[in-house]
Formats: sequence, structure tokens, C-alpha cells
Amino acid sequence: MRTPMVSARLTSVEFFRSLKWIDRRPLVIEPYRQALFTQALDEYLDGRLRYNLILSGRAKKNWKSADLVLAALFALLANDSPGGNQCYLLANDEDQAADDLTLAKKLIEANPLLASRLVVKAKTIERADGKGFLMILPAGDIAGSHGKTARFIGWDEIHGYKTWDILEALQPDPTRLDAQQWITSYASIYHRPGVPLFDLCHQGRAGADPRMLFSWYGADHTTDPAFADADPETRANPSRGTWADAEYLEQQQRRLPAHKFRRLHLNLPGLPEGSAFAPEPIMEAVERGVSVRRPEDGMAYKAFVDMSGGSSDDATLAIGYTDADGRAVLARVENQGPPPPFDPRRAVERFVTILREYQVREVEGDKYAGETFVSDFQERGIRYVPAASTKSELYEAFEPVLNGRRVVLLDCPMLEQQLLGLIWRGGKIDHPNGEHDDWANAVAGVVAMLERRVPELQIWGGPAPAARVSPFDQPVNGLPGTGGWRAWR
Repeated sequence: MRTPMVSARLTSVEFFRSLKWIDRRPLVIEPYRQALFTQALDEYLDGRLRYNLILSGRAKKNWKSADLVLAALFALLANDSPGGNQCYLLANDEDQAADDLTLAKKLIEANPLLASRLVVKAKTIERADGKGFLMILPAGDIAGSHGKTARFIGWDEIHGYKTWDILEALQPDPTRLDAQQWITSYASIYHRPGVPLFDLCHQGRAGADPRMLFSWYGADHTTDPAFADADPETRANPSRGTWADAEYLEQQQRRLPAHKFRRLHLNLPGLPEGSAFAPEPIMEAVERGVSVRRPEDGMAYKAFVDMSGGSSDDATLAIGYTDADGRAVLARVENQGPPPPFDPRRAVERFVTILREYQVREVEGDKYAGETFVSDFQERGIRYVPAASTKSELYEAFEPVLNGRRVVLLDCPMLEQQLLGLIWRGGKIDHPNGEHDDWANAVAGVVAMLERRVPELQIWGGPAPAARVSPFDQPVNGLPGTGGWRAWR
């Protein structure tokens, strides 16, 4: 078994021991923070840094940004990199970049040892010997800069990122043994698959990436055994014991909206303001590892379809059944196959084939395009019943079923992402501008059908059921679901 070795180079303990904080008192680093620095910056395996990705999450006011700046200064100065000590620190926005740059400059000003080796410029701190630099910028200023080589790339707060675009532009250089990315953040605003921080935390908890160091302190989870049995507030705030104001958290809880306090100070995942559903019931409803439930003989299935004109939105079919415990169980959710643009009539053909597999003769769907899809399905032997409820009414009806743990969902990232992204807008539940909800709409529709508690649909070949009046036809008064050198001294 290979044992990771601490490098014979200048270590983080030696480097930081020589520094003062911005108040010119000796720099004090708590044990949990120094343990992270030692693992991230000093451990080598097979001649390369053991970790090339560090994800460090804590609640607000727990030294996240300070530690990122300190790690960047270490990467810039402590040891010469064969490829040069190019370091980038990408902040969430202009203000965060200014704060990080100001902190770095104050540290240099407080430490003659740093000042003698560095040249401070407007947005760049350069080594006096020309062997490296630290550039601190808003992340947007470097978007699209593919191909840059760097010893260190730090990301300060990615909680607001919706896509991987910027992170993908600056992945570590695979030709460098000491290339490293360090991401520090509190929990994501957009807690759903496809969002970088969600995906990274999922990978970190799984422990499947041997070159990723996952350090997380949240009210619900921590990677640090020393804090595992602490109360939720302390678990998310490992530096809480050093705060001068012992009542800081209580004060913030009184002053902030619950969803903001939850994310900023408990480091729990959040959602956009006005989110329709709380994340926990959605996550708990998903049966992980199950993406489809094949048809079973004797099972009465129901189906709902959210059709599309084919230009931008998906057309989506959801099929479900009621289990012995009375729960609405999602058996299948499928879109049209090829991405938009597509021929919607081809989507109808695909859906009819799937419906026949589940012996479903009737499908309910929205009133999109008038009678167009009614005829298309009818020609292929499937009765299409336009839904009497609006999609917002379907979502409102879906919430108590979800919160009551009466629904079992499939492990479908697109569905999960859309459900978590729904918001209240103008008194109705809808998707945010620029996003979609076709998968979520189809599933909410089939769950509404299963919750009606009327006689089951007839199987294929039986008589078409009569039109029925649904209690879901009336609006439901739902409420919205309630972040380089040895001679150092």
C-alpha cells in the first residue's frame, strides 16, 4: 500500500509560522485549519501533490477566504515550481475580488518577509525574481480562458454558479505534478444536479476521487470527526469558539430570512428566493440507483404527457402507479429522444410505443396546441384527455403529496434539477426565466392522477374510461415550501 509522504520542501507549518496577521500579531491558525493546509499543501504521492482539487466548505465568518488567500501565497512563494508559480484567485464578483486583493495586500504590508520578495500592482502580485505571480480577479473576467497553465487556481465562493462553464475553462494542467485547484464556498443557492457545487459535494461524499480533498462543515454533515457530535451550529462553524461575540449566530437568525440564515450560517443548501419546494422532501423521494421501473403484469398504470412544439422545450411522458402503501410511484419518465429542435409527431410515436409497453390506453396532458395532439394520439389508439388543471395547480397539489412522503421518484437528474428549481412567480409556481419545467410538469401531472383515488384506468384493449371530474380541477391553496525557497527565515 502506498503511503502519502509529507514533502521535504518548505511546509505550510513552516511558512505560516513565520507570518503575522494583518494586525501584526503572530498568525494563529486553528488545528482544524492547519490540518487542512497540511493535507492539501504538503502531502505528495508518487512525486506529485496528493490532491489536485480541494473543496473546502464552511459557514460564513469561518476563515474561508483568508485560508484561500494564505494557500495562494504559499503556492506563489513557498517552493519553486518547475513550470513557474502562476497563481490565479477567482472571486465570485467585483466586491469579493476587491476584498481578497485587499486582504492579500494587507498581509504583505504586515510581513516584511513577504514584502521583500513581492511587487504589488493594481490587480497582480508578482514575485520580485520574476518566477511567478498571483492575479486576483472576478471569475467573469477570465471566462473562456482555456489552456492557461497554473501552479494554483483558487475559487472564492462558487455558491452562485449555475453551470460548469467557468470552472471548465480553468481545469488543472495535467502536465504539471503540482497543479492544484482550491475551491472554498458555503452551500450552493442552486441545489440540484448539474450545478457545480452540488455535483462536487456529491463526488466528495462518495469518496470516489482519490485526488479530491473534501473538507466540509455543515449543520447536517461534516467530514471532520472532531465536530461530528457537535450541535448543528458548531458543526457548521468550526471557528465559533474564537468569536468575540458569543451571540453572533442568534443575532443573525433574528435578522435574516430563514433561507438566507440556513445557507450562510448553517452551510445548508439553498434554493433561489421564492423556491416552491423545500429540497429535503425532493431528495428523500428519489430512489437512488433506480432510473426506470419496467412494466409488471396486473399493474394499473397512469400516464401524463407535457407536449412541445419541438423548437426549444422537451416533450415529456411520465408513467406511474399506486403501490400497496398508497404511494404514487413513478415508473418511467422519458422525453422525445433527440434534443430540440425535433418533430413533435415523432415524439408522439415514441410515447405511444412506451404507453403500449405499460398497457396504458389513455394519457392526460396539457392543452398545448389545441386539438393537435389529441388527434395525433387518437389516430394511434391512445385517448388524449386535456388536463383541467393548470401546471401551477398541479405543482401546488404536488407539494402536500411530496411533503407527506407519499411519492417515490426515479433517480433522474433532469427531473430532480427541475423540481428543485421551481419558484413562486406572480402567485403561480413556474420555472425561472431561461429554464424549463417539462419533466417536472409531466411528473406532477401523473402524481395528480394517482392521487385522485378513482377506479384505475383500463388496460390495453379494454373500453376507454368515461371522462371524470377531478378534485384537482380546483386550485389548491398551497404555500411555498415554507451557501519557494529553503532560506525562508
